[in-house]
Amino acid sequence: MVIEKDRVVTIDYKLQDSEGEVLDSSEGTEPLVYLHGNDNIIAGLEKHLAGKSAGDKVDCVVPAKEAYGERDESLMFKVSKSEFGDGAELDLGMQFEAHGEGGAQIVTVVGIEGDEVTIDANHPLAGEELHFSVKVVDIREATAEELAHGHIHGGCDCGCEGDCGDDEECGCGDHGEGCGCH
Repeated sequence: MVIEKDRVVTIDYKLQDSEGEVLDSSEGTEPLVYLHGNDNIIAGLEKHLAGKSAGDKVDCVVPAKEAYGERDESLMFKVSKSEFGDGAELDLGMQFEAHGEGGAQIVTVVGIEGDEVTIDANHPLAGEELHFSVKVVDIREATAEELAHGHIHGGCDCGCEGDCGDDEECGCGDHGEGCGCH
């Protein structure tokens, strides 16, 4: 079986920046499991994995435009310190979840000057070329429920074994909200 749209893929991976610093890795943790072709991982990595089989190893470089996009300076904002609540202790590099027209996103504090705080709404890896080393561990057909939801199910510890739609049976709530299914 090969990797193609709507197949569930399990990979071990290491992600490095252009200087060789490890940014993320599955080493010492569980492999990453995702539904291929459904925007669950960055497009550039999906492109490199398409057509691969279990056991294949892939070393690839994903340009920023196929990863988290180029940096967009219009996503830098100045806000009042009071926006963070009374007496909030702010430091450079702190991250917060902000809610706007496009939904929730993570913003990073990049400047503090008096009562003015500069935040950056770019993804922390925007503008970065990403270097991946990946081993394909497994490939399987997706279930009808996974296809309907656009992501994989399973891996929660509520005992529902991926069937998260029945609130009474497993306690996960509708669409598995307790399992991280959204």
